Amino acid sequence: MLTFLWKFTFSNVLIISCCHNYVDNLDKPAIAKYFNTKGRYEEVNLHLIKDILAVNRSILQPPSANCQEIHLTAIIRHGTRYPTIKNVKEMKQLYNIVLHNASGQESWLHEIQTQWTMWYTEDMDGRLVQKGVIDLKHLAIRLSKLFPSLISEEKLRGGFIKFITSSKHRCVNSTLSFKAGLTELWAITDKEFDHVVNDALMRFFDQCTRFVQEVENNPSALSEVDKFKQGPEMRRVREKIADRLRVPYSNITQDMTEAAFYLCAYEFAIKAVNSPWCQLFDEDDAKIMEYASDLTEFWKRGYGYDINSKSSCNLFHDVFNRLNKAASENKSGQQVTEAVTVQVGHADTLLPLLTLLGFFKDSDALTSTNYDTQTQRSFRTSHMLPYAANLVLVLYNCGGGDLRLQPLLNEKPVTFPGLTDQQASMPLYQDVKDHYRELLQGCDFETECQLFKSPA
Repeated sequence: MLTFLWKFTFSNVLIISCCHNYVDNLDKPAIAKYFNTKGRYEEVNLHLIKDILAVNRSILQPPSANCQEIHLTAIIRHGTRYPTIKNVKEMKQLYNIVLHNASGQESWLHEIQTQWTMWYTEDMDGRLVQKGVIDLKHLAIRLSKLFPSLISEEKLRGGFIKFITSSKHRCVNSTLSFKAGLTELWAITDKEFDHVVNDALMRFFDQCTRFVQEVENNPSALSEVDKFKQGPEMRRVREKIADRLRVPYSNITQDMTEAAFYLCAYEFAIKAVNSPWCQLFDEDDAKIMEYASDLTEFWKRGYGYDINSKSSCNLFHDVFNRLNKAASENKSGQQVTEAVTVQVGHADTLLPLLTLLGFFKDSDALTSTNYDTQTQRSFRTSHMLPYAANLVLVLYNCGGGDLRLQPLLNEKPVTFPGLTDQQASMPLYQDVKDHYRELLQGCDFETECQLFKSPA
């Protein structure tokens, strides 16, 4: 397995900055809660809007006062980023149509045509923005407050906190930002902390041949998404946008519809402003746009195909190997050598793992024809995967060989699917391993990802 060590320095990475500084603004779009993977972390933790460093340790609720945290693994999505090249190109096309062809007296349209400028450029290409730096710094501080015995200056200086990242610039920069949050908190200036680049763990989807061939590069794999985008719900959204801009319906392509929604989302995520672009959508439109995105994630990274989740086998085993090692060291009376593991990747890293673990599974699959019956679905990326989304697994020793495992998603306790009868969200670690025994004894990455699997 090829890995690389990076020194803790910002000199070898690029964070593009522009004329816009991030300032939180409570004048948020009415549709902000539907921004799926383009949403702000604060929208799934509304209390952070008032106090970005607020934590509530009472949510942990260990079964006894004797419980002590012995290991924490955090799998974190990178922070807020700029649009990709593809997004920017589509935004430019839409902007040109609005600038030269749209008409009307609405104030928001006048603002776009006379005051708003197309400031997104192709060289931004998904890079971390300043808000993304802040996302990870603040997350580091909050986790250190939530788990002070594990994420501590002593543990960091002693080498008991390990950092792993995807090779993508936005993930490397997010890792550096997380570390900076800790070093600035404790005013550490005399020591640097390495991190490891490991795409086998954090970008496993690129290395799973079967996933790449059967899903990623297979146009028919997303046929349900294509059908929905050509269906009556999306057609209605496009018609309403064309009417609001007073342009022919044929001028507004599906790509432009998505670009308009992204413009609203990115403006809010990056600059915390209620952009005039948001006026192109009402709440019903936003729900449809959210469903279109969820449909894509469902079929491309979620429950749509078995290989989507099985591509994360390496990460799944890595997580449990670290937990097992910590449990073994603690049982033998040794100091746990890796108290904390911080792993920074993508939404595409987190979602397959959450799917493999069985989280957010509805009774019916998301399809192109059941939008109306999926309004109460649990598979909703706006809730699961905002920027800086994180899955945290904390192992506790409660004495007498009583090991417990607590999962938290976006700093809120969740319950392992199938273990709802266990004590709240902190079941016995052995029960968790028993529940996932089949995966722990199997889920072999090489076997699952070979293009032509042998018959069972």
